[in-house]
Amino acid sequence: MSTVDDITALILDDHAAFRRGFARLDDARDEQEMLAIWDALALHLDIHAEAEEAILYPHLVKHGDDGEDETADAIGDHNKIRDAIAEAKLHPVGSDQWWAAVGTARRENSEHLAEEEDEALPDFRRHASTDLRAELGRRWLTFYGEHKNGRNLPFRDKDPQQYVADHR
Repeated sequence: MSTVDDITALILDDHAAFRRGFARLDDARDEQEMLAIWDALALHLDIHAEAEEAILYPHLVKHGDDGEDETADAIGDHNKIRDAIAEAKLHPVGSDQWWAAVGTARRENSEHLAEEEDEALPDFRRHASTDLRAELGRRWLTFYGEHKNGRNLPFRDKDPQQYVADHR
């Protein structure tokens, strides 16, 4: 199996892109630059959450040692990130309120990435065959292609407990 086909490697690639995006935002010098960086980053965060909820977490919830708890926690984290992104859209780019919302998205995302990389992904790797990881990697790449620029994705919060119950 090539690592580019492994869903966990693809997820980690996105995580690295998020860290770079927030660093670029730190370096932005005007509202136009902030907007360009933030719009792309926020969209990628939203699409990534939807992809994980469609592809990774339905498998982790059934097969992980702590899959149900890790999944419920991740869905809750995704909700907090989505809510912060939505809040940022309500304020002028570069305003104190905008930065506060972006800061919340960054903080929630950083906590989520750490938990996912330290808990959920290792748990998934322990229980998923290389064939499953490759198959889910193919589905991940297809998902991004089918939902270019977020096309046909709802970007709505989900009830974490209901999500777990629906995928158990």
